[in-house]
Amino acid sequence: MLTVAEYSQEITLLPADNQRLSNFCGQLDIHLRQIEQRLHVEIANRSNHFKITGVDAAVQAACAVIQKLFDQADKEEITPEQVHLSLQDASIDQLLQPVPTVKSDPVAIKTKRGVIKGRGENQQDYLRKILSHDINFGVGPAGTGKTFLAVACAVEALQNETVRRIILVRPAVEAGEKLGFLPGDMAQKVDPYLRPLYDALYDMLGFERVEKLLEKNVIEVAPLAFMRGRTLNDSFIILDEAQNTTTEQIKMFLTRVGFGSTAVITGDVTQIDLPSEKMSGLKHVLKVLKDVEGISFTFFGVRDVVRHPLVQRIVAAYDRYEQEQTS
Repeated sequence: MLTVAEYSQEITLLPADNQRLSNFCGQLDIHLRQIEQRLHVEIANRSNHFKITGVDAAVQAACAVIQKLFDQADKEEITPEQVHLSLQDASIDQLLQPVPTVKSDPVAIKTKRGVIKGRGENQQDYLRKILSHDINFGVGPAGTGKTFLAVACAVEALQNETVRRIILVRPAVEAGEKLGFLPGDMAQKVDPYLRPLYDALYDMLGFERVEKLLEKNVIEVAPLAFMRGRTLNDSFIILDEAQNTTTEQIKMFLTRVGFGSTAVITGDVTQIDLPSEKMSGLKHVLKVLKDVEGISFTFFGVRDVVRHPLVQRIVAAYDRYEQEQTS
């Protein structure tokens, strides 16, 4: 029977600050247990001295995560979500097959409610591309920050006066549910479809500020059908849920982009709500534009999910199931 040799490494975290150590370890050492469970290692500690035991690559990953989180614990509160993200960045498969990369400075988006940073290399790369390309695609499952980061870039561009307005667009497709008659004016009718975009804006600018900008039409939230015939200059335009556009709609949208504008198109090709006979415009455009210079593509996977760890497992389970069905 083949056994895997275990390996131990000891590290001492300095300075020996009890408050910082408590923040790092979490209540009842919950953060240490999270690292143990994910990397299949054992962590023993006395004060600021830690001994990590397990497979060599896992021990190295655990040491890197522990040091990174302890460094962060000096400036901010450590949460289970941060532990989860640090574990993502130090995955064992990457350590076993290291790929040399050029480290770039982290991108930080400044909004009135604070600084927003990409979590993990893929989100950082997404932000860099949005800041350097006029048309950008962010494609991947729910919880990967595609829309939230795009809205953050839009808010920063508006605050820096690099654009004059933000336009948030969604196709008004019912997600498998018949909503029936919706009362109110047009804005109220499309509200249910656009609520996630409002939520992101409220997070970054505050409710009152967003309402004022909406009144002045500096921020415009509209269904995709309203884009026809318009040319949008000096604007930051986000098309969310693009998997539910038709091929004609997404072509129409892309040809609305004018001078001084940035467009971000986000979607999840595994959650298409269009009738089965209609092809998703997002799926189609990814093939059509894949070699067009000046357009960026960022593809997110299960590892990029930054919500509850169970969300990541749910996405992975659906991916496996769909692959089994098609094979």
